[in-house]
This record gives sequence, structure tokens and C-alpha cells, in this order.
Amino acid sequence: MAHTAPVPYAPRARTTSTSASRWAGLALLAGIVYGLWVCAIRRDGGPITTGNVMFGVVTGLVFAAVMFALHRIAPSLPRELRALSWATFAGIAFGFLYSLGGASVLRAAVMALVVAAGVFAVMFYRYYTTE
Repeated sequence: MAHTAPVPYAPRARTTSTSASRWAGLALLAGIVYGLWVCAIRRDGGPITTGNVMFGVVTGLVFAAVMFALHRIAPSLPRELRALSWATFAGIAFGFLYSLGGASVLRAAVMALVVAAGVFAVMFYRYYTTE
């Protein structure tokens, strides 16, 4: 009887265009959700206006563009700066949403710092353990 050696698993190499297009799609989806959320908070139960919709669209596009740019740039950073950049992004995004709800600037800033600190801790742990 002939025995064969198992064929070693060779993962396919990822191409940058596939990865970039996938992340662009995910960033766009996250931007749409963020824009709808901003639009709903700003509307506050009132009628849907053109200004409100445009505010949500622009906010969602900015969110998606920053998220995509951060995803492209972050892997070249050391783990501390990479975790700090994602924490800053999450803190600013959350603080903006929180301030739209009518909270004071000080309360929105404190809540954004709390969220950013939590994201920093999680992301630093992830990058520290996977490198």
C-alpha cells in the first residue's frame, strides 16, 4: 500500500485590491449606519428635512472616509500608536453622537474619553497579543 503525505495547507495570498475594496465596502456600510444614526438624533422626532438628510449624508461620508484611511494607514504604525489612533477615532465618533443628544460639552467630552480609554485598552491588548 502506498501512503501519501498530507498536502500542506497553503493560504492564498491576499491582494491589496481585494482587501481594499472589501474594507471600502465595510467602511461605506458603517458610514451609512452612522449617517442614519446622526440624522435620526438630529431630527429628534420632527419632520424629515433636506438639511437634516444632507447633514447625515455628509457625516456618514466623512466617517467612512476617515475609517477607511485609518484602516489603510494603521498597520504601518507601532502598536501603541495604532491603538491610540483607533481609540481617538472611536472617542471622537462617540462624542459627536453624544453631543447631538443635547448633552453639555463637558459631559460629551468626558464620555468620549471614557469610550476612547476602553477602546485603547482593548485594541492595545489585541495588538500586543497578536504581534
